[in-house]
Amino acid sequence: MRNLPLGAALLLLCAAPTARAQQSAQRETDQLQMTCAKVLAMPSADYIAKYVAIDDSNLDGQLRGIGRYGKCYAARTDSIAAFLARGRRGPSKAARDDFAALESALKSFTAKALAAVPPAPGSAKDAYANLYEKQFRREFYEGYEVKAAPAGKPAAAPASGTAGGPVSAAPPSGAKPAAPQTAEERARSDADPVTQAKNHFGKILNSLPDDKMHDLHAAFGEVVGPHLMSETMRLALYRYAIFLLEPPSAKPFAPPPF
Repeated sequence: MRNLPLGAALLLLCAAPTARAQQSAQRETDQLQMTCAKVLAMPSADYIAKYVAIDDSNLDGQLRGIGRYGKCYAARTDSIAAFLARGRRGPSKAARDDFAALESALKSFTAKALAAVPPAPGSAKDAYANLYEKQFRREFYEGYEVKAAPAGKPAAAPASGTAGGPVSAAPPSGAKPAAPQTAEERARSDADPVTQAKNHFGKILNSLPDDKMHDLHAAFGEVVGPHLMSETMRLALYRYAIFLLEPPSAKPFAPPPF
């Protein structure tokens, strides 16, 4: 470290405790004697079910399983972020700031959604929301991880434009109106997963009282409107929003994200 510039040496010294903490979280085992590697090799629902099976309380088992899975999931994302930072191949400060703004808007929307459609008594929905929200930070850093892959490995798909409004967006001022869709084009559009999710999200919003509908529409617009994102991220955000707003009696629109 003697020959390193002072700034680089300080960066390595600061990163070392974080890296050790991440490695410790990955190695430690749970009550099921499973390391994080084994935990994350399972779908979250299967892992949580194992915790429920060994707990006297269904709710307590869910909460403990969700907490452990979330800790492992976050540690893996932290490892990716640290790896990229060491190689200076991660997101720029502007990109990190933009994602931080997206996360802040998402937390605000989450709080409003859970207040608008309260979970059933004894439900662990709040905890599941906290778990599923971790997918977006992972998605953000994974894009840079793929771009940093050695030659010969596939590169990440570029982000595709700015996200539109949650249900529909008016064309820019002066823009030429789009030509009417043919029946075949409408069928293709309806089959698109993002379009399906947008339409379902719109139906849920329209079923709410006007004041809640407008408030949630505006809050979700702050999530998807101002930020660049991939179609994968956009779809995940709509599915997450639907998960939050689905009534307890409804059939889930999509399976858990992981």
